[in-house]
Amino acid sequence: MKLGAVLEMMRPPPGMEVDFRRPAGAPALAPADGVSWRVFSNPVSLFVGGVAAVLLELAEPSVRSGVWDHSSFRGDPALRLRRTGFAAMVTVYGPRAEAEAMIAHVVRLHDRISGTTPDGTPYRANDPRLLDWVQATAVFGFTEAYHRYVAPLSPEEKLRAFAEGEPAARLYGATNAPHDWRGWERLLAATAPGLEGSPVLTEFLDIMEGAAILPAPLRGLQRRLVRAAVAMTPEPVRSLPELRSRGLRRGEARWVRLLGRAAAWLPLPSLPPAQAARRMRAAR
Repeated sequence: MKLGAVLEMMRPPPGMEVDFRRPAGAPALAPADGVSWRVFSNPVSLFVGGVAAVLLELAEPSVRSGVWDHSSFRGDPALRLRRTGFAAMVTVYGPRAEAEAMIAHVVRLHDRISGTTPDGTPYRANDPRLLDWVQATAVFGFTEAYHRYVAPLSPEEKLRAFAEGEPAARLYGATNAPHDWRGWERLLAATAPGLEGSPVLTEFLDIMEGAAILPAPLRGLQRRLVRAAVAMTPEPVRSLPELRSRGLRRGEARWVRLLGRAAAWLPLPSLPPAQAARRMRAAR
């Protein structure tokens, strides 16, 4: 029952239906034998990694204003989470033409988004510098969540995860996104002086812990997964006052790992990873 509720987050939200089974043999943006196909097939790493990525994004002032002032997180966090997660599914598993069309649509929407931060700094959503940060935090979040809570990844596999994200990054306009794990560490170090806490971080965590994303009996599970995301968020963000007391409690990391590893063994024939795998086999 618990895993079944988490799996619902991988199903297409209204208006985003994509046929991952056709056309036979159509390649995706990410290679079918790559690390990304493993990482994104697990609902636990998808949820935990997504929350960790958003925490890093919201610590960057311009990204925070763009996301928080122009999104539906407050009004309907469950739908926003499903839409974001499913967009990642299309990017990784969808036929290339479908993924390219979806990304082009997102880029057009982002062209309309601009504004100023509370301190008066102008921003625009399609600024390549901000896109580089968003792309890098997403790859880090999903990859590290899988590494910590599902199955260890080698340094080479972590490197490949960033390389596999390059085609999508270029389509989004993230022209200088990291190509490997060292590139991520350099970007994090360069960005760290500008990262900061804010009430938005607290509000986001409160929403993610309390919103009706999972059924009411599983809200404790939901809070635990959010705490797992806080626990894996890198410095200096993890030590911000808004996050400092909200990580995993004693013994909870082991419980999250058990859940993540159990999810990896579930047969999921109706979800995008399995459908995409059948598409690739159909051409043989």
